[in-house]
Amino acid sequence: MCGIFGIFGAQNAEKYAFYGIYALQHRGQESVGIAVSDFENIKLVKKAGLVLSAIKGEDLEGMSGSIAIAHVRYATAGRSGDFNAQPILKKTLIGEVAVAHNGNLTNFKSLKQELLQIGESFEYDSDTELFLSLIGKGKDAPEGITLHPEDREILPYIFYTLNKVNGAYSALFLLKDKLIAVRDPLGFRPLLMGRLKNAVLFASESCAFDILGADLWREVKPGELIVVDKKGIRSYIFSQSKKRAMCIFEFVYFSKPESFIFNDWVYQIRKKMGERLALEEEIEADVVVPVPDSGVVPAIGFSQKSGIPLELGLIRNHYVGRSFIEPTQELRDIKVLMKLNSNPSVLKDKRVIVIDDSLVRGTTSKKIVSMLRRAGAKEVHMRIASPPVIGPCYYGIDTPTKEELIATRFSVEEIAKFIGADSLRYLSLEGLRSCVEDYRNFCDACFSGVYPIEVEPEVERIR
Repeated sequence: MCGIFGIFGAQNAEKYAFYGIYALQHRGQESVGIAVSDFENIKLVKKAGLVLSAIKGEDLEGMSGSIAIAHVRYATAGRSGDFNAQPILKKTLIGEVAVAHNGNLTNFKSLKQELLQIGESFEYDSDTELFLSLIGKGKDAPEGITLHPEDREILPYIFYTLNKVNGAYSALFLLKDKLIAVRDPLGFRPLLMGRLKNAVLFASESCAFDILGADLWREVKPGELIVVDKKGIRSYIFSQSKKRAMCIFEFVYFSKPESFIFNDWVYQIRKKMGERLALEEEIEADVVVPVPDSGVVPAIGFSQKSGIPLELGLIRNHYVGRSFIEPTQELRDIKVLMKLNSNPSVLKDKRVIVIDDSLVRGTTSKKIVSMLRRAGAKEVHMRIASPPVIGPCYYGIDTPTKEELIATRFSVEEIAKFIGADSLRYLSLEGLRSCVEDYRNFCDACFSGVYPIEVEPEVERIR
């Protein structure tokens, strides 16, 4: 649940990184960091909070350069706040290296224990530090790869690191004169490549390119490593895997609707989810009301397919962030009341179908149903544009423990009663899978319980 951004070959790269990571603010709201190189030294600033409020103009003074990486974080491994803020910068055998990482490593506990036993020390407690701690501990050269002369001194150490870690990672490594982008062999997290004049860009979502007027080039392939330096751009496939496990929850909720990820447009997939939800059950109602913002696009699809008009029965205060990624339930509850207000002019005496992207703990939905009833809704029918969440995520999305997931403890009818709705229906797993090009290329473990990579018991316990 993080956003990463990188740029090579732009004057004042730190400014581009600032705006690029601002466009990815929705992916993490706990901390922000920017690392920049002038081809001689790497300088770093990272703070707790939102991009616009945390990073001031004076923070970027004296750290101008042509290469930069940036990160917005929401904690899924390690302490929150600015303690584990990224990028993380360390001296290694190949010089100073900064790394920004989106995802979770599923074997980080055993790897960390191995490194501690040989005397390695750790400054942070997030799994991301492992990338830097492993550099210099060994070399590797994947079979069939011929390295460019510029890469022979550095990449064997990076390849060794990547072959030691398991799990989900889209990551950017900043060296004093290079930018390296990598994506795990199963492709859990998105990573896009863009162009802006002579500069090369990387980002978790294509929306980060839009704010800069850059062009989307292509996706970084699963198992691919890309080096960008003054000599050009070089691509290596460090791990061949026929299996794919792209996170389907990116389409359900996490990515912005205008983004292009996983070879598709988020908007189109979300709209299909709403259309399919409407096809799976006929219901009589007066209005379709989306829960803003993530419920808007599936509500459009539901409305158009069902013929029931869409109305803005809930109005969002856009000065409030996303409640899902608040770290405690109490803060999430407060955030819901701050960010949404009902619109009685379209709700009074109406039979309402309210569309949300997902239902995880049920507490947010309960407050929304109550809000609609107070505004005069005659009936409230909750429709969820994804299946019941039955398992936690170990690959970088902060879904709760199994015990906290309401769908693991109650039936659909019991959940409907808990949230106060007249009825509740979810999109079927088959329906969700039908909305993507080939569901076998996606990880839907949070909905199906089928996990594509084994998770260490210690990591599972921590989760």
